[in-house]
Amino acid sequence: MTFPECECLELTQKGPALFVTFNRPKVRNALSLNMVKELLAVFDSVLLSPEIRVMVLRGAGGHFCAGGDIKDMASARTRTSEGETDSFYILNRTFGYLLETAEQLPQVLVCALEGSVMGGGFGLACISDVALTHKDASFALPETGLGITPAQIAPFVVKRIGLTQARRLALLGEKFNGAESVRLGITHSVFDSVEEMEQELDSVIEKVHRCAPGANATTKQLMLSVGQVPMKELLDSAARDFSNAIQGPEGTEGTMAFVQKRLPAWAEVKTGEEE
Repeated sequence: MTFPECECLELTQKGPALFVTFNRPKVRNALSLNMVKELLAVFDSVLLSPEIRVMVLRGAGGHFCAGGDIKDMASARTRTSEGETDSFYILNRTFGYLLETAEQLPQVLVCALEGSVMGGGFGLACISDVALTHKDASFALPETGLGITPAQIAPFVVKRIGLTQARRLALLGEKFNGAESVRLGITHSVFDSVEEMEQELDSVIEKVHRCAPGANATTKQLMLSVGQVPMKELLDSAARDFSNAIQGPEGTEGTMAFVQKRLPAWAEVKTGEEE
């Protein structure tokens, strides 16, 4: 399949997995506005590509993402001084839209974290379905120490780890490592080496391939709706989804595969071939 042309991202497809590598290592993969727009374009293309079942976000040069790009902020300040009133709002809100879009992707979203996981990088970790981290990764919400707010990130941090811990991290700007990120519930597994993390990443991708893509997408949306939709309405909708699923092609194939003691068709896809 064809993906958008990108300057700030490297895209590699391996079977049903798309690896998206932030490729601005000189600035520890800081999120420029251009990079955000490229990510949004990739997400849009993936929405139209059911053959992609898992997306992996990672960073080049030993860092995941150091947060927002200072140059973009300076540019917004210049435009504001020239009379453009919404420059900072647009810059900030565009990143929030990225987090919203990433969280709602029907694919399984995996973050492989090492080095700096700051600000916007922290936000991306908090909307992932699976987050793996190196033990020496450095996490922080440094915004308040810079005199600004983690405006688009903070709500997702609260959803991930709860209000009490989120307030402490945001109001102190405290740095912590990969092991602490697991304890807090930001990430799921911590590794002593990049090689060990790579092995677990391969295992995660393989497990995703065993799950029906439509069932995964519906289950993800159901879980994200908890607290957003009244429970009775949510359970009514979930029952309709269950009925549709069990009578649909995935439910039929999954049941037949179980009875015939074979893998369902979706699990037979080879995962190691680059495209």
